[in-house]
Amino acid sequence: MTGAPGGLRLTWVQPEDLVGHELRQAAEDGRDAGPLLRRWLAAGGRPAPARAGASAEPAPPGLRELAARLLAELAALPRPSAAAEPTAWSAIIAACTAAAPAPTPDCGPTLTAAGPTAASGGGLQGRLEAAWVGRAVGCVLGKPVEKLPLEGIRALARAAGNWPLDDWFTARGVPPALLAAYPWNRRSAGTSLAENIDGTPEDDDLDYPLLNLLLLRRHGRRFTTADVGRLWLDELPAGRTFTAERNAYRNLLLGLEPPETATHHNPFREWIGALIRADVHGWTNPGDPRAAAEQAYRDAALSHTGNGLYAALFAAATIAEAASGRADVHTALRAGLAAVPPGARLAGAVRHGIRAAREERDFDRVVDRLHARYGHYHWVHSVPNAALVAAALTHADGDFTRSVCRAVSGGWDTDSNGATAGSIAALVAGRVPDRWAAPLKNRLATTVAGFDGIGFDTLAQLTAQEAARS
Repeated sequence: MTGAPGGLRLTWVQPEDLVGHELRQAAEDGRDAGPLLRRWLAAGGRPAPARAGASAEPAPPGLRELAARLLAELAALPRPSAAAEPTAWSAIIAACTAAAPAPTPDCGPTLTAAGPTAASGGGLQGRLEAAWVGRAVGCVLGKPVEKLPLEGIRALARAAGNWPLDDWFTARGVPPALLAAYPWNRRSAGTSLAENIDGTPEDDDLDYPLLNLLLLRRHGRRFTTADVGRLWLDELPAGRTFTAERNAYRNLLLGLEPPETATHHNPFREWIGALIRADVHGWTNPGDPRAAAEQAYRDAALSHTGNGLYAALFAAATIAEAASGRADVHTALRAGLAAVPPGARLAGAVRHGIRAAREERDFDRVVDRLHARYGHYHWVHSVPNAALVAAALTHADGDFTRSVCRAVSGGWDTDSNGATAGSIAALVAGRVPDRWAAPLKNRLATTVAGFDGIGFDTLAQLTAQEAARS
């Protein structure tokens, strides 16, 4: 939230800001919104804020009313991408199975029902502890540079002698002028720079896995999307939600029900939020990517559609395959890609990220290629971020340190990308190097009730219990 004398600017929900984001979304999914854009600009409307959650000043009443009308008109426009990017689960499965080619390095096998593997016993709990720690490491690594442009991330790390990125970010040795030009994320520098890490600080990338663990403990793996909504209202403070989740939360309070909670005045429905909620669905379905994807679908459908939803399916299926204990990172990524309709923009971006990683020895060149191709998307959109995660994991070839550092060094949503890459790489490797795990002190801070200060070993035990439930 942002404050102003005599008022309150709540981020991510003001109609005058939402309409700019919806116009951008329309350009991405092929809707002809040109006339509506011209009406908006002619009336004095502005484009969406580039990085912030709210514009500096509220719109006058007339302009706000126009924004609300335009949001309704934008929602009614036909979407040419609808056939290639379905939202119903049955249509997604049909698209994945009907068009799936034979397995190749860039495209996964057909998504079929498999059932849990023997990985649901034995060493699964150890892999899950590594995954929890790996997710936390990647998140904390990316927190100080969240929202910074790519050139700033590179400059700060180079000034500290930490490029290619191989360690926590630090302000030690960095010239003051450079720190002024590229300030650390103000909420994270005090907890996430090398000199400040003392346990794992709270972050939404770690709160949502906790919430989904709580979801499974209360409702089991047959939970409904409505169960997710009720859990949020009971356990998730509204101020801890952002972008698509905040709009879905608002829609729940308006009395709307899924799937309308994901679509009504929610231009962020293809952003990264559902992806960061997907890990637990993969962790609790080891060796069964389809079950993990279906579980992630019921979660994601509260707040996301299209590519935002596919990002969750991709992550959950990848993680489920990695959790089997017998897959390398490339096999896991192929399983994840098989959960996404092949004609979707996200599927194309993941394939492009994998190809670029295989063609370039220098990961900076991989990142430059991805930014050149997908830099027109918002930095929190699922498409560029999924491509970057896939590229980082491919280029690192299963090494934990290289995986998280490449994911964070590529910019965009740095803490989310580091967290997802860390979870997957830790599952594949089976452990997290002590130099990364030790500063987190097996302690996680959170406002999710009943979990503050919990250890990753305990979380792994609880997650393994849910994986063993039928």
